[in-house]
Amino acid sequence: MEIILRGNKDTISGNFPELGKKAPDFSAVNLEDENVSLKNYEGEVVLFNVFPDIDTGVCSTQTGKFNELSSRMDNVKIVSISTNTKEEQQNWCTGKQIEMDMLRDPKRSFGKAYGILVEKADKLGRSVFVINREGEVVYREVLTNMSEEPDYDKAAAAARQAESQLA
Repeated sequence: MEIILRGNKDTISGNFPELGKKAPDFSAVNLEDENVSLKNYEGEVVLFNVFPDIDTGVCSTQTGKFNELSSRMDNVKIVSISTNTKEEQQNWCTGKQIEMDMLRDPKRSFGKAYGILVEKADKLGRSVFVINREGEVVYREVLTNMSEEPDYDKAAAAARQAESQLA
């Protein structure tokens, strides 16, 4: 699938997880240098906020908005993930009240599993995935132009709907 990143054309595989199907597992690393996989969120509603580079305006805005949303959603785990380094993510977090998990994808495991690895740029494509308590993908938004923001309202509504369903 063709996408636009920083004005340049690039591609992602587009092999996205199907709605209503089990979310693919992945391996990522949190700010405490612990390995994290989908199993860490078993039984929870999870919203994955995925972005190319925390050091850009749109990514910083997007991550900030999902962090704010996280503070208002008690039974939804918001997880932000990128290919940024630990230091870049920590720098962004400095001085902020972070209410969500910050993960980095050094082996591109998440990017490959979710079909959003931007091939030439070696970044993750801007996207949002909501996983219900049963581990199924119930919402997915993948942007083709990385300079655009996701639909926060639709993502939040999908997460709230998944959260309201009994486990």
